[in-house]
Amino acid sequence: MKLIFHPGRQGLSVLAALLMSDGLPLPLPAQSATPPPAATVSQPGDGALTAARIRHKPMMPANPALPSLFIIGDSTVRNGEGNGGGGQWGWGEPIVALFDTNKINVVNRALGGTSSRTYYLNLWPAVAALLKPGDFVIMQFGHNDSSAINDTTRARGTIKGVGGETQEIDNLLTKKHEVVHTFGWYERAMITEARAHGATPMVCSLIPRNTWRDGHAARNTKDYAGWAGQVAAATQAPFLDINEIIARQYDSLGQENVKALFIAGAGPHTSLAGAQTNALCVVSALKALPADPLAPYFSEAAAGIPPADLRPLPPVPVGLSPFKN
Repeated sequence: MKLIFHPGRQGLSVLAALLMSDGLPLPLPAQSATPPPAATVSQPGDGALTAARIRHKPMMPANPALPSLFIIGDSTVRNGEGNGGGGQWGWGEPIVALFDTNKINVVNRALGGTSSRTYYLNLWPAVAALLKPGDFVIMQFGHNDSSAINDTTRARGTIKGVGGETQEIDNLLTKKHEVVHTFGWYERAMITEARAHGATPMVCSLIPRNTWRDGHAARNTKDYAGWAGQVAAATQAPFLDINEIIARQYDSLGQENVKALFIAGAGPHTSLAGAQTNALCVVSALKALPADPLAPYFSEAAAGIPPADLRPLPPVPVGLSPFKN
């Protein structure tokens, strides 16, 4: 794995991981010598996460005396058990190496298959119970929120947008009456509750898929990435626009090179190289904040990562006009 530096506004000031053949740029986080016992978790809001399918081992802060960074989201943040099963990795594993774990706990509580709705209903309460003043929460949702709102398999979708719209359903999966809210409502709820515990919430836009339009990586500014930004702005939460940051990085690498950052046929799920690239971009986004609350906790491995530059790109020259006036 070779680290490529793309300076300037055209290529975005951020490091990228390009699959080569000379080792890995980031070490994997060490596993705890005494991991918490496996807990069979039934997720009533998501049929994909029933006890029959998964034995989930939620991470806990290694040193409760330290501040903790809790990372929450879906499988693009933590895939499976976070051990690279099927070659798939989320960015929440390699990002640990970019923090000094003698100063801060990095606790990846993301879980595959979740939307903002099912995470809030089923997993967020346990995270909120662990929060203390001085902690941090980074959330990234959106990939699963466009699923069906009510069905017999997952019932995880949210109403599109950030408004106050609701939909009352008799949940076909849980067999319970439920009021479903917008994507933005669930993110706002977690921001509000994190702050109530004295923690600092931060919002990530979702990572881009390996989808291309007119020679550029497709952005999600008109849906979940844009809505995440609106939520962050409305709540004055720090916004990490990794959808745009990573997409610019993909543009610099080119479509053929970006293939190595994904697992073929696995949707938005990234390889280890892709997860490492995304982790670097998250730190780059943090460093670009006017006041980065996590700056004191970066490790030496993060020292060379520059802040992201999200100023508008210059227009692409089209050459001389073939038309005559």
